[in-house]
Amino acid sequence: MISIIIPLYNAEKTISKTLASLEKQTYQDFEVIIVNDGSLDNSEQIVANYLQKTDNNHSYFFLNQKNQGAPAARNRGFKEAKGDFLLFCDSDAILANQALEIMLENINQNPEASYVYSSFNWGKKLFRLEDFNPDKLRKVPYIHTMSLIRRSAFPTVGWDIKIKKFQDWDLWLTMLEEGKIGFWIPQVLFKIIPGGTISSWLPSFAYKLFPFLPAVKKYKQAMEIIKQKHGL
Repeated sequence: MISIIIPLYNAEKTISKTLASLEKQTYQDFEVIIVNDGSLDNSEQIVANYLQKTDNNHSYFFLNQKNQGAPAARNRGFKEAKGDFLLFCDSDAILANQALEIMLENINQNPEASYVYSSFNWGKKLFRLEDFNPDKLRKVPYIHTMSLIRRSAFPTVGWDIKIKKFQDWDLWLTMLEEGKIGFWIPQVLFKIIPGGTISSWLPSFAYKLFPFLPAVKKYKQAMEIIKQKHGL
């Protein structure tokens, strides 16, 4: 079984689309754990209304906590998870119908891999990733949070709640330091809805042409935090 863990924060505009994409999956042996991280909007009621209208055969768990950030919400969800595989799903993501089936098939076919990841779309922009490369991973954050992870390989320390940006990069680096590697699936298995509260992105030219932007400054500061933590 796959445990799908969704950190939820002010996602009233996107969470229904995320849940709908899960219901359309060709692989149906999963549970969904939604951790509401102190949302101030109507997210909780929207989830409740959606589940009441949906004729599903899955286990849904809805947990509330004070706002502590996505890493803490993911850790809370992990504590409740019962699956052999974990998918930390963003609340602004829409999965392709065969996403779970393809990810599970690939991780079973590659026993040396602790997780599998795919290419994805950010709105209309394609993020085509590449084969797992430890050297590249130590330089840039190129693997998305939404990867299928073996529960047995998930770090005992969990997600670092002190990390505010590049949380996924921090996780993959922690796993790499434990000798755990990933495997790339050369397909687009999900897309991110721009404007959500979990994911963010700036075009590459912005970092060179607009170093004064607050978002660029935060990006560079976060890079230094990760590099110092992992000795890069």
